[in-house]
Amino acid sequence: MPDHKAASTAMTHEFYSVTQLANDLGITPRAVRFYEDKGLISPRRAGNNRVYTVRDRARMILILRGKKLGFSLREIKEYLDLYDVDPTRATQLRVLQKAVHSRILQLEDQRIALDQTLVDLREVEAQTVVALAALEGAQRQATG
Repeated sequence: MPDHKAASTAMTHEFYSVTQLANDLGITPRAVRFYEDKGLISPRRAGNNRVYTVRDRARMILILRGKKLGFSLREIKEYLDLYDVDPTRATQLRVLQKAVHSRILQLEDQRIALDQTLVDLREVEAQTVVALAALEGAQRQATG
């Protein structure tokens, strides 16, 4: 369901303070500054204050989505920088398609490894239960 409050905020304000942007996106001002320090967003200055634009907000949404999907900051920055180079977005979309496909393959490999690790851990757990039962049985015989 769309967040009408956030959408109306974005449409009625051309600029955001760091606190407004952070609150709008559900993150901390420190997180906003972190992405600024990494060169992913470039706020303007109004005196000593940072002023974030609707473009910065859109980039932050893409950054947060990219992080949620498991992309590195370097990958996200490369993707975002392509938008400035190719206004048609064709290059950006091709890079995104390749990155997403690669991420899917990586996650599928991780799932296989995770499934095998779970099998191995369940086997160790079962062996431990058997060993403990044998140990407890031997202790009962020794005392009983």
